[in-house]
Amino acid sequence: MSKVYLSAKLPEVATEKLSENGLDVSTFAGEGLISHDELLKAVADIDFLITPLSTKVDKAIIDAAPKLKLIANFGAGFNNIDTAYAKEKGIPVTNTPAVSTNAVAEVTIGLILALSHRIVEGDQKMRHEGFPGWAPLYFLGHKIAGKTLGIVGLGNIGSDVARKANGLGMNVQYYKPNQLSDPEERSMKVTYKSFDDLVKTSDYITINAPQTPENHHQFNADVFKAMKKTASIVNVGRGPIIDEAALLDALKSGEIAGAALDVYEHEPEVDDGFKTLKNVILTPHVGNATVEARDAMATIVADNVIAGDKGNKIKFIVNK
Repeated sequence: MSKVYLSAKLPEVATEKLSENGLDVSTFAGEGLISHDELLKAVADIDFLITPLSTKVDKAIIDAAPKLKLIANFGAGFNNIDTAYAKEKGIPVTNTPAVSTNAVAEVTIGLILALSHRIVEGDQKMRHEGFPGWAPLYFLGHKIAGKTLGIVGLGNIGSDVARKANGLGMNVQYYKPNQLSDPEERSMKVTYKSFDDLVKTSDYITINAPQTPENHHQFNADVFKAMKKTASIVNVGRGPIIDEAALLDALKSGEIAGAALDVYEHEPEVDDGFKTLKNVILTPHVGNATVEARDAMATIVADNVIAGDKGNKIKFIVNK
């Protein structure tokens, strides 16, 4: 019987499917995230590893698992895994793309709305200071209809953000390394801009890109200086795309109007400086945290392990 190790608790659909298909399933039962040392011990005799993107799977982990046949990552991203080394060892690595697209796009739009209408700030005011009464100039925000949204990364999630933003009356522009064709742009109602032009002309910027070596600290002090003073930035992509120290300085000095972060440069740590600012929204990496999305992701990782155990085709391999 093949052994499967889950380095974090997953939705029941995953464990049920795995057990129904005759696999021996064990799950990390400790508090918080599994440590590197704990994972090293756990993988010694396993055939399959299912792990969330919060767990680092490096050379040491891979070498500690001589029977390992597959690493199924629970998440669309996979920068937590040494995919190149896994390939050298003949171990496929898979992810769970597409199924969380709508959830992350909804969170992106929600954060834009929350920033523009000061919803989180208003909630805190009601809880701690109270409501002095309605007045014409009290607690004003801004509408988003007619404003320009700049999307960095127009993959599945960025494209869905564009569709939703169009529906809310925003003007949508985007930057990605490879520009779409003219028919694609017209059908999606988006306009291509160079990165520099997008930064200078957007009222809201959303980061919907995966992490790559090229975009580390893509948003740095110079970029924040180039943004409109009235602009806000939303990061639901990956934390290290933003130089958070530079962002904190830009927010404190008024170089930009606001920020909403769902991912962090040193996740799960968050700089305490952000917590004191009223124009910042912080969420705990909840982009795809819906029952529907997580169940779909659990189904993918379970199906891939089952396929691998039966010698069938595995889907969504990222290190071919």
